[in-house]
Amino acid sequence: MVFKRMLSALGVGGPSVDTVLSTPVVRPGGTLAGQVHIRGGERDNHIEYVSIGLVTRVEVEHGDSEYGSTVEFQHVRLTGPFTLAAGATQVLPFQLEIPWEAPVTAFYGTPLRGMTMGVHTELSVANAVDKTDLDPVAIEPLPLQAEIMQAFTRLGFQFARADLERGRIHGVHQTLPFYQEIEFYPSPAYSGRMRQLELTFVTGPHGMDVVLEFDKRGFMGSHDAFSRHHVSHADVGRTDWTAVIDGWIRQALERHAPSHGYGHPQHGHGGHGYGGHGYGGHGYGHGRHGSHGHDGYGMGTVVAAGAAGFLGGMVAGEIAEEVFDFDGGFFEE
Repeated sequence: MVFKRMLSALGVGGPSVDTVLSTPVVRPGGTLAGQVHIRGGERDNHIEYVSIGLVTRVEVEHGDSEYGSTVEFQHVRLTGPFTLAAGATQVLPFQLEIPWEAPVTAFYGTPLRGMTMGVHTELSVANAVDKTDLDPVAIEPLPLQAEIMQAFTRLGFQFARADLERGRIHGVHQTLPFYQEIEFYPSPAYSGRMRQLELTFVTGPHGMDVVLEFDKRGFMGSHDAFSRHHVSHADVGRTDWTAVIDGWIRQALERHAPSHGYGHPQHGHGGHGYGGHGYGGHGYGHGRHGSHGHDGYGMGTVVAAGAAGFLGGMVAGEIAEEVFDFDGGFFEE
């Protein structure tokens, strides 16, 4: 009897948990749905709670070093305490709201290099080893985010990778403790003025702040440059984002250019005054905050052909293996 209790405490012959997602692909502001399947073990168990949460990997800077940390940023308890009889089964349906600021982890079905995202299920067992389950989930961009991401590739920028940074962006209304950086190599037109461009979305139900950071290390006037702009979901499908973003980049680089400067790159777009559209370059940290509430914004659809242009030379199989390898290191601090 003592030996059986010891095995139970170690999780042998205990209950099991398995989560099945009915919506494994979602968008920011959407709802993740599924069911948690619980099966009792060889003896009755007192269950303290069953919970689910969204977990991801976040880069944390500490002094001159950087390390990855697992962060749970959305959490729901599905039950309180109850007794799970030996061999009994239970099915717990759930819905988990996806934050508007949730990072994009896939583009037209292809995982973005550098991103990990999962649904973590926990079955807390009194006086025994807790049972967990981890299932990958993909967060696709909203239509407005997809149009902006595609615009960078039309300008000749090449997607490099994406990651999450712990911290907050000055002057932006932010609810999550981290933000996403989608990194691009510069187009030939800008290769002499920056090493890399980092794109960040801080999204709300009505619109989002688009933050651009230009890595200029190694160039004259080598401090990084920033640009921030507020856009509306209502502008999906009716804005020439290629021209708008080209203007944002030129304005930011010219504003931060050294006095002796570089020659201006040649572009396929003439001079544009974007102020009439509300897209003029705001000083970093001085733009409008996103509003809250619901305005009936519809998700809409986007053309899947954009995936080839955005992801460029990335090999889908390699990315999938990197992003969705949840065994082993995902929870290592």
